[in-house]
Amino acid sequence: MLRLQPFELLFPKDLAEALSMMSDHGADAKLCAGGTDLVPNMKHELHEPKAVIHLARLNSLRGISESPNSLSIGAMTTLDSVSTNPLITRLFPSLASAAHHVASPQIRNMGTIGGNLCLDTRCLFYNQTYFWREAIGFCLKKCGDTCHVTLTGKRCVAASSNDTATALLCLDAQIEITSATGTRMLPLENFYVANGEKNTVLEPGDILTKIVIPKPTTKRFENFAKLRNREAIDFPMLSLAMRYDLDDKGVISAAKLTVNALAAKPKALNVDMMVGRKPSPELAAEVGEFAKARCIPLINICDDPEWRRDMVAVYVKRLFA
Repeated sequence: MLRLQPFELLFPKDLAEALSMMSDHGADAKLCAGGTDLVPNMKHELHEPKAVIHLARLNSLRGISESPNSLSIGAMTTLDSVSTNPLITRLFPSLASAAHHVASPQIRNMGTIGGNLCLDTRCLFYNQTYFWREAIGFCLKKCGDTCHVTLTGKRCVAASSNDTATALLCLDAQIEITSATGTRMLPLENFYVANGEKNTVLEPGDILTKIVIPKPTTKRFENFAKLRNREAIDFPMLSLAMRYDLDDKGVISAAKLTVNALAAKPKALNVDMMVGRKPSPELAAEVGEFAKARCIPLINICDDPEWRRDMVAVYVKRLFA
């Protein structure tokens, strides 16, 4: 049986108190939103915080609101709320679908969109028990000096697995980060870095507080797809999101395609070849092969990388359909 190591559990009553607690505990503290990823990782001794700051009582970070030009989602809003909210299902169906495809109903009721965006990267050689990891000499992401995927030890290539990041990156979302020094807005594409050890720009003392998505100004098509072994529970072997805007003649005026679960951060592909053309099976096949050529999965999760690469083209076609 896996047991939690001793730690102090703290419940700030508001954002100011949460920031104060983070300042007091520094790197010895971990933030907890829904806990669906943090707690299992603590049981595996992947994280060993002396204090866990639980944000459950910060109601100011919950909710979905609309303005004339954008939609705002509080970081503590549950994935279930995101997947079923009428505004999101109408304006951003790809995000609703991405949230719906995370894990199981029980986890979506606890897990939050902010927590999903900050989800720790995963790897075949990392997400194991302490005994297993000790037997191979640990890894670059935790206690070791070698990446068992690349064998170079230069950079961790643990994969990002956050489905909502795939959709939100495709929708040009921005995030609000709050710290003791103030609040700043950041494009989601600048939130992630290509290093699985720590694949976000968050520093100790930072809290992701809000997600802002610009509304479409023209007719838009968008979709999300996820490859996994089972239809529920499993982390993605591959996730993709696509959107394209149409002019009044049905011609694509702007387009974007994002892929995730293949590397340490989500990736946006340049699909400008779609602009000026009408959606068609031929275009779907062309974009699928284009995306496949630019995706090189690694052996960082328990599935054949070449098969996952082949599925990129297959799932791009499904996005069009």
